[in-house]
Amino acid sequence: MLTAPSAEASRLIPAAAADIFELLATPRQHALIDGSGQVRGAQDRTPERLSAGARFGMQMHWGLPYKILNEVVEFEEGRRIAWRHFGGHVWRYVLEPVDATSTRVTEQFDARPSRSPLVLLLIRAASRNQRAIEQTLIRLEGWARDRTPGGAGLSS
Repeated sequence: MLTAPSAEASRLIPAAAADIFELLATPRQHALIDGSGQVRGAQDRTPERLSAGARFGMQMHWGLPYKILNEVVEFEEGRRIAWRHFGGHVWRYVLEPVDATSTRVTEQFDARPSRSPLVLLLIRAASRNQRAIEQTLIRLEGWARDRTPGGAGLSS
């Protein structure tokens, strides 16, 4: 059985796990931290906040604009959220509080459940997604720093 490689990175983010989780559970905010450059915004019928089993649509762009419908497949308030679309692979965020003001965030592109691993291999999804994950975590850190007085985040 062919399996496409996955991608993962972690970063210490200077924000409480609850605040980071709130951002991740709010699809209309995803474009703020997207490191892939593909997320443009949420579709009109997307829920304001995600929950277990929620479906949400996103406006995307990769060469051409497109829309994608996702379903939340893992949900542990304040700790873990993951979603997938028709391709079957999973985007996951795992939050590990370090203290009241910092959290280790791990983002994962899990290709194991993919319905089309050959396509993922051909488009080099793992290496592209590795770079995107690393950039997303940098942007997430900027978002967190921007929220603190005197911080130098995304708007700097």
